[in-house]
Amino acid sequence: MQAVPKSRLLRFVEHVYHLARRAVARYSSKFSKRRYTLHQHIVLLCLKVRKNTAYRTLLDELIEMTRIRNAIDLEELPSSSTSCKAFNRLDMAVWRVLLTSQSHSSRPTVSSESTLLGLTGVTPRSTIQSERS
Repeated sequence: MQAVPKSRLLRFVEHVYHLARRAVARYSSKFSKRRYTLHQHIVLLCLKVRKNTAYRTLLDELIEMTRIRNAIDLEELPSSSTSCKAFNRLDMAVWRVLLTSQSHSSRPTVSSESTLLGLTGVTPRSTIQSERS
C-alpha cells in the first residue's frame, strides 16, 4: 500500500512552520506557560488567513486534521481566545520577517502580502514607505 501524498495545505503548513521557527523565539516570554509555541500560533493564524475562516471554525476543522496537527506538534487545540491573544502579542516585525522569507523562498507563495498585512491594519504601501525612511 502506497503512502498518501502530501496535500498542498500540508506543504503550506510545513513551510510556514519552518519559516516561523527561523523567524521567532519558541515562546513569547520566559514566563510563558509553554503550552503552545509561537510557531504553532503563527501557523494557525496563517491557516486562518489562507482558509479565510474564523478562529472557531478553523479550530473545529483542526479536530479532523490529524496530519496538520502532527506537522506542527500540536497535541491539543488552543481556545479561540488564546489564538486571538497570541496574534495581538506578535510584533509587526515578525510578520515582516516571515513575509520577506516567504518572498525569497524558492517555493511559490500561497498568501499575498496585502492579505496578511491587512489583518493588522498596515497596508503594503505604508510598509514599503516605512522601510525606505
